[in-house]
Amino acid sequence: SGKYREHYQIDPKDSGMLAAAEKNLPIIVPGWEDSTLGNMYAAAVIRGDVKNVHTVRTGIEYMTWLAEFYTATTEKNSLGMFQIGGGIAGDFPICVVPMLHQDLQRSGVPVWGYFCQVSDSTTSYGSYSGAVPNEKITWGKLEASTPKFIVESDASIVAPLIFAYILGW
Repeated sequence: SGKYREHYQIDPKDSGMLAAAEKNLPIIVPGWEDSTLGNMYAAAVIRGDVKNVHTVRTGIEYMTWLAEFYTATTEKNSLGMFQIGGGIAGDFPICVVPMLHQDLQRSGVPVWGYFCQVSDSTTSYGSYSGAVPNEKITWGKLEASTPKFIVESDASIVAPLIFAYILGW
């Protein structure tokens, strides 16, 4: 809406966040609390600058929202998973499929339509952050036939290049 234009820190034409908002693309960021931003946010709550600690969604809120979004979207369309980084922020969203299948015991819910991981984590079997896509098959997140891609590089460099290509910049 431009409501916060005065607070923009970069040129709007160069903002991946603004481009995602304009395309109505959800960005799910669980585990954000375990970061510099989380520390700054906690300090703002303590100082009283942020009056409601729940101004930003919690991981559980993200997962319940994602379950609803995934279920509604995949009724008519395939939905792919573009994972940036590893750890909780990277692997959390892909877990919605096994949760829908195993914990809610919903049948007919498709697995992710494709999977692309951009990470500088060393990939290995048994690694949570760096699990190779084929290992995600055993957890019920993907199927053997799911198109799978790994880009092993610094996500802060590669992801913007991929987004710029997709958006035709």
